[in-house]
Amino acid sequence: MRYVLARANRHLLAGFAGSRMLLALDFDGTLAPIVADPERAAMRPSTRRLLRQVARAYPCVIISGRARADVRRRVRGLGVLEVIGNHGLEPGRATAPALRQVRRWVPLLERSLSRVPGVTVEDKGLSLAVHYRRSPAKRAARARILAAAAGLGEVRLVRGKQVVNILPRGAPHKGLALERVRARLGCKTAVYVGDDETDEDVFALGRSGRLLGIRVRRRRGTAAAAYIRTQAEIDRLLRALLAFRVRSSRVEAP
Repeated sequence: MRYVLARANRHLLAGFAGSRMLLALDFDGTLAPIVADPERAAMRPSTRRLLRQVARAYPCVIISGRARADVRRRVRGLGVLEVIGNHGLEPGRATAPALRQVRRWVPLLERSLSRVPGVTVEDKGLSLAVHYRRSPAKRAARARILAAAAGLGEVRLVRGKQVVNILPRGAPHKGLALERVRARLGCKTAVYVGDDETDEDVFALGRSGRLLGIRVRRRRGTAAAAYIRTQAEIDRLLRALLAFRVRSSRVEAP
């Protein structure tokens, strides 16, 4: 992995900035710091200002594990062209079967996990997020969550930072969502920034020269080509993208 903000590697961003580029970002852990209570997640004021500027310079979308309506509320007025929620399920046509599945899973999980301290089940309509950040025994809580999920039948599990996401098996994922919106907007290239296991569906697309995957924090085993060191560095990354866009537009000017 390359540290994308290093002077020696900034040409990676410059090359993409000079193309018809889609900028796609995760929300939690990328645009906003991870917090104990998901409802309290918010971008820093500096990040909000930069995202508004970046959205004027590039086609910009958010691809999040949160419900679409939740994220739209958090980025309203910033010029983002599209919000894709539930790990790529929203917006989508075949949502009724997923809704029925998730509605059936909720009481089963709540019953199985009711006696596990610090575990909460978040119902996002088309998927579930089972949080154990507040558990005093996180390893045991995760094991109980995985065992309960195994009893639900056909599911897809995506582990995150002290959360287990539960989705219908075969549901669209973030990688498919990115390719769909990139094609619809007529973008030849894409930069995607994410921080979690669910973002690996995008990083794994591996389209050299057409997709630059940037992971928040360096990690072994990721398919991302580049990284930033901390979530707070998202501001530096957005500033760099703005600067490169300005330079590329000057080069193109007659």
